[in-house]
Amino acid sequence: MSKKKSDSLHPIDWRYGSKEMRKLFSRVNRLELLLKVEAAIAHAHAMVGNIPKKAAEEIEKKASTKYVKLKRVDEIEKEIYHDIASVIRAFAEQCGEYGRYIHLGATSNDIIDTAEALRTKEALKLIERRIIKAIKNLIGIVNEHKETVCIGRTHGSQAVPYSFGHKIAIWLEELVRHLGNIRRLKQENVVGKLSGAVGTRAAYGVHADRIVQITMEKLGIKAAVITHQLVSREVIAEIFLELILLACSIDKFATEIRNLSRTEIGEVAEPFRSDKQVGSSTMSHKRDPERSERMSALARIMRGYTTPALENIITWHERDLANSASERYIYPEIFMTIDQMLVDFDFVTSGLVVKTEQMKKNLAITKGLVMAEAVMTELVNNGMNRQEAHEVLRKNSMIAVEKDIQLFEVLKKDKEITEFISEKDLKEIFDSPGNYLGTAKEQIEIVLLLAEKAIKQ
Repeated sequence: MSKKKSDSLHPIDWRYGSKEMRKLFSRVNRLELLLKVEAAIAHAHAMVGNIPKKAAEEIEKKASTKYVKLKRVDEIEKEIYHDIASVIRAFAEQCGEYGRYIHLGATSNDIIDTAEALRTKEALKLIERRIIKAIKNLIGIVNEHKETVCIGRTHGSQAVPYSFGHKIAIWLEELVRHLGNIRRLKQENVVGKLSGAVGTRAAYGVHADRIVQITMEKLGIKAAVITHQLVSREVIAEIFLELILLACSIDKFATEIRNLSRTEIGEVAEPFRSDKQVGSSTMSHKRDPERSERMSALARIMRGYTTPALENIITWHERDLANSASERYIYPEIFMTIDQMLVDFDFVTSGLVVKTEQMKKNLAITKGLVMAEAVMTELVNNGMNRQEAHEVLRKNSMIAVEKDIQLFEVLKKDKEITEFISEKDLKEIFDSPGNYLGTAKEQIEIVLLLAEKAIKQ
């Protein structure tokens, strides 16, 4: 990745993703990790007596971009056309007589897959921290709006009274599940391997299995149980697919924010710096949900990574290169893209403007039609046949719509209704939509407990 934004080609070089994630996926960091793996293998060889301890010490000392320069690696690769062999030669140059022990028993993907596991572990840690921050934001919104009444919508139309806190609690519970998935994958799917050319570890010698154990312990990751020359790509695909699913969830949340921000609804708004921020180059008044729109845009890219992630599972025999080029693309792009989405979601949810007065106005738009189910339920509770109650409310609702009048005014004149509900009780139903929220508050409390428990782990 270019250090100069003016020299950058890809937007993740300069526009999307955080500095922390960009650093993890920089070429320099990749080289550092490759050297770290090579040094850990040399250490393991020394521990089992295959090479001199002085050799391992010198290799470990020089396993840094302080000594092994990316420029030199690139120079060698131009000559020999092999990236890992270029790293080995540049590394060996810095280790003098001990350079002969670098890469002993290994094949390229022992280094690549294990280094990628180290990078993935750190990237997932960053994703985990971002999810926890988002969860904390949502906990705050839910706590503030447990009893905030809004309108629920189905098929894009007003349905029945709803709890805004319940709406956000659904997002919260979904993020808690994603957090659990990320933690599980970080524990189970981040694996290194030293398998040699086809998986037998023959070139590592009689102490091969011990070398694997020592190497992975030093690196702080688990060893894959068994592989050919590659870690099974379905293990990696599962990580990618979880990040894609996370992106879909964020897209769902962002889409709801975008819809609720529409002028005709106006129940929420993204944070907006009124003193400086510009919403449009021509329409000076505009305050658009741009971060939420960007989340939706990036989610479309994320869903596109599903195909290469799954295609990479298939290999010819014990190894081919059909996965290599696509992984060079999608590894940084997937992590940088989901990182940006989480950064944006944090921004939006940490300062989300919730317009409770507008919610009250929207509840009144249908002139009481949204209370039809509540009246029907009360009729049934008071003894009316459920199917008859539904039909009575349907007919009266159509009358209210055709005459453009309050549903209450129609119902209070219907003897079929007043036989089961007094006018006073009927009026109370229409005046108190917040009384028709079922067990929303209890459900919210359960989710809050789950969320608090998750972020304390």
